[in-house]
Amino acid sequence: MSVADPRRWWALLVLAAAQFMVIMDTSIIGVALPEMQRDLGFTPGDLQWVFNAYVIAFGGLLLLGGRLSDLLGARRVFTAGWAVLIAGSVVAAAAQTAWVEVLGRAVQGVGGALIAPSAMTLLMILFSHDPKELGKAMALYGAAAPAGGTAGVFLGGVFTEWLSWPWVFIVYVPIGLATLAATGLLPAVAPRRGAVDLLGAVTVTAGLALAVFAVVRAPEAGWGSARTLLELGGAGVLLALFLVVQKTVREPLMPLGIWRVPRLGSANLAMALLGAAWIPMWYFLNLYLQQVLGYGAFASGAALLPMTGLLMVFMTAITARLLGRFGAKPLIGGGLLVLALGLLWLSAVEPTGTFLVDVLPASLVAALGMSLAYIPAMLAAMSGAPQEQAGLASGIVNTTYQVGSALGLAALTALATSQGADRLGDAAALTEGFGTAFLAAAVIAAVGGLATLLWMRGDNAARPARQEAARKVSA
Repeated sequence: MSVADPRRWWALLVLAAAQFMVIMDTSIIGVALPEMQRDLGFTPGDLQWVFNAYVIAFGGLLLLGGRLSDLLGARRVFTAGWAVLIAGSVVAAAAQTAWVEVLGRAVQGVGGALIAPSAMTLLMILFSHDPKELGKAMALYGAAAPAGGTAGVFLGGVFTEWLSWPWVFIVYVPIGLATLAATGLLPAVAPRRGAVDLLGAVTVTAGLALAVFAVVRAPEAGWGSARTLLELGGAGVLLALFLVVQKTVREPLMPLGIWRVPRLGSANLAMALLGAAWIPMWYFLNLYLQQVLGYGAFASGAALLPMTGLLMVFMTAITARLLGRFGAKPLIGGGLLVLALGLLWLSAVEPTGTFLVDVLPASLVAALGMSLAYIPAMLAAMSGAPQEQAGLASGIVNTTYQVGSALGLAALTALATSQGADRLGDAAALTEGFGTAFLAAAVIAAVGGLATLLWMRGDNAARPARQEAARKVSA
């Protein structure tokens, strides 16, 4: 048995802070979006790039970040990730034009893609000596995610209302510098030999970015236009090339044999559709509160706290118990269907609506569905993988969620814009566009729930296949 690091709990605090900040980076900008739109000249259709630039870089490079962590040493990559995140935050805070803002967000995403997998590697190293301690550490680390989401919603409102929107990025600089100063608490990990699949990383990230770009621009150019078809075709070619590269290179980012793992495919489908439904809901709900109901940035952030608070409570205290009793399949499928119900409720929002009637109850139902489905889907994706590929399975399912979020937001923004969401100042048109997006997100969530219940193996059915899968998965 390995000797426990005496500083491991202090090191866990550093890692949990990293998880907190990476997740907060996706939520803190929500209430600041209208202010950024006015100051930087974003069109309603292009505003989503403030979110998608981060998500595409983060999701597209997660697997590469994990690979670099293995080869270069997790502490080195963790440290480099924070340096990159700080640099991106400075660029985003100082931006005077829309394209510079998007660039800063993309750089932040690169930093997040280096931080997240290296932090998980370091956590496993620190607590591998004792399964009970590892369980406690994973619970504390996991709790940092909903805590970051909750804090991001609140702080985004505080900074935007009483300071200015650049502060949602400036806050990362002192916290990042403090984290860098504390990296000495983390264990040093020796690098090892191996190749980096740069071609795979470039093709998958470029393919995802081009696909999202095509969907965003499609309403303007026309879905059947030569430009849209060429862009979508180019994205398909790049993603197909990624699969070819993974099949042919000696050390790929994503060995294709891992897809033989039981429930990996169905869990990733669930995660993709969960992201495609949840993130657009959060995005359009922020806009509805501010652009239709007339809430200020702080009031908008405060209005979302009950939803994010429910998420935090359920994910950290209740979902694990339900998972032990009922298994992953019913929680994932049922959670997606509950999310669909909340989104269907939100689709009935009115131009003259109120928070207590139109937003609060529906958002709480949606948050309940998300809290039931998210952690079980993550665990279902990883549970059948052999131990040496658990990190890869985790990276794939995180990537899938981010990709689903980006593509879902792009598609639903295009749909909302076509129904009037670009007509600022016209409450009826804006509400029609947002309501249409909520309805489409409800359909996505319902499809995910039904697909999970019909396709995913039950927990008991998955266990006998694990040893066979472990023999078949290629290294």
